Amino acid sequence: MLHTLSALVRNRPGVLADMALAFKTQDLNITSIACGETENPEVSRMVLCLEAEDGQVDAITKAIADMDFIIQMDDLARKEFVDRELLLVKVAMEPESVSRLMQVLEVFRASVVGMGETSITAEMTGDRERVDGLIRLLKPFGIKSLCRTGMIALKRGDE
Repeated sequence: MLHTLSALVRNRPGVLADMALAFKTQDLNITSIACGETENPEVSRMVLCLEAEDGQVDAITKAIADMDFIIQMDDLARKEFVDRELLLVKVAMEPESVSRLMQVLEVFRASVVGMGETSITAEMTGDRERVDGLIRLLKPFGIKSLCRTGMIALKRGDE
């Protein structure tokens, strides 16, 4: 099962390494990680995605909760949340397929941010399913290069 963990952490050196080590110790693979400062420059929000069973997530959450840099930890899979990911993708551009390629980008509300003689670079934000969908439709055109930010997420509502 896919889990999304959101942690408010003290913004100091070594936090990311310590967090990764905790996951390694529990033999869990992080499939996506994004971290950045919050409205308070002394605090960062770290969003981690992983495929794991509920028991494994409970174990890692307990192990991490005791670390001195953790301020708050939430398993967002158990709450309503909004998530986004940024995709940058460079796609081969053949004269006969430009129109079709542009239609695909338009359907996904992707923006063209660069164009060469044989390729086009686009950006798009959306949830994981939308990003995966665009990638799937761009593969037949020939993806030359791709970069994803990893998921960022916040709980919905006033919490």
